[in-house]
Amino acid sequence: MRQACRVARVRHLWGDGSIPVAGQAGFGATDRDNAIMLQALAEAKRAAEEGEVPVGALFVDNDVVIARAGNRRETDVDPTAHAEIVVLRWAAKRLDRRRLGGTLYVTLEPCAMCAGALILARVDRLVFGAADPKAGACGSCVDVVRAPYANHRIEVVGGLLAEASTWLLQGFFKQRRTPHPSGNACSTGLRC
Repeated sequence: MRQACRVARVRHLWGDGSIPVAGQAGFGATDRDNAIMLQALAEAKRAAEEGEVPVGALFVDNDVVIARAGNRRETDVDPTAHAEIVVLRWAAKRLDRRRLGGTLYVTLEPCAMCAGALILARVDRLVFGAADPKAGACGSCVDVVRAPYANHRIEVVGGLLAEASTWLLQGFFKQRRTPHPSGNACSTGLRC
């Protein structure tokens, strides 16, 4: 069952505030979840500005943000540097433990690699924004985090501020597909 979350305009993220950020949160989402997801969206926007796919993540333990990051695959030349993986690595180092507990917030539903990492890190709760119908491994394509054979179960809240996450992703890929007036390269400087 879904409950509607408050509608907010995010002027600091979207410039003139013309894009409303309306979240349909899954059961169990709170106002605090909304506030933290807005921070994850800020990380996603920062990643996009660096030429990365705009996905942002935060790890929270005992109401304290322990780690935050956006995708770093291009920056680090590392195919595993998804926002979730980067945040889990930083959180493990900061907390000096591999069994993290806590809550991971991410703007896009985790892929199979990231979902497996969440299980291995023993994350208690996952809150994600947009569903990923092509590669989502938390209910969209497969459900790795709640698989009966897994040795750890994760509470999942999906769809929180999904419209804002989707808008950011669609805008990024639309820009990458638009040919740049100077030739075949798009405005990010990468080949389209």
